[in-house]
Amino acid sequence: MNLNELRDNPGARKGRMRVGRGIGSGKGKTGGRGQKGQKSREGVSIAGFEGGQMPLHMRLPKRGFNNIFAKDYAEVNLGAIQRAVDAGTLTGSDIDHAALKAAGLARGGKDGVRLLGKGALTAKLSFTVAGVSKGAREAIEAAGGSVTVPELVSASDKAAAKKGVKYKERQAHKATFKA
Repeated sequence: MNLNELRDNPGARKGRMRVGRGIGSGKGKTGGRGQKGQKSREGVSIAGFEGGQMPLHMRLPKRGFNNIFAKDYAEVNLGAIQRAVDAGTLTGSDIDHAALKAAGLARGGKDGVRLLGKGALTAKLSFTVAGVSKGAREAIEAAGGSVTVPELVSASDKAAAKKGVKYKERQAHKATFKA
């Protein structure tokens, strides 16, 4: 076999459907759009349009508040962790987000894992997580384990620190020309 003879297996790559290319293609004439009317044309944006009547999504009352800055944590109970340890799916003494995800306990949680105190924990484990409830921390420490929550630096603190560094550098640079 040579490099110029490499090919995909037959049927491994399927071509896209080319609509409006004759009756033999199976998607000719109307191109799968039915016939006539605005929806058969190109550039139509009438999804949710009700003929001028106030659309349903605007008629329904809006309730509550949706915080767009809310943190997204995967919440894991201590009882579920103990069951995973007993079953052997969660091994090792140092537990973090990756270990909980691999064991199938932490689903989602783009901002990390938060431990909750539901259930009993008897295994001595050390956790590195984004958050922990008071009851969960007490239960982990009672079992002989430990919890580490990394200190988060807010964006405003990062910006202030960066600005301070640039200011100090500029002052030092100016001082070299004055001397």
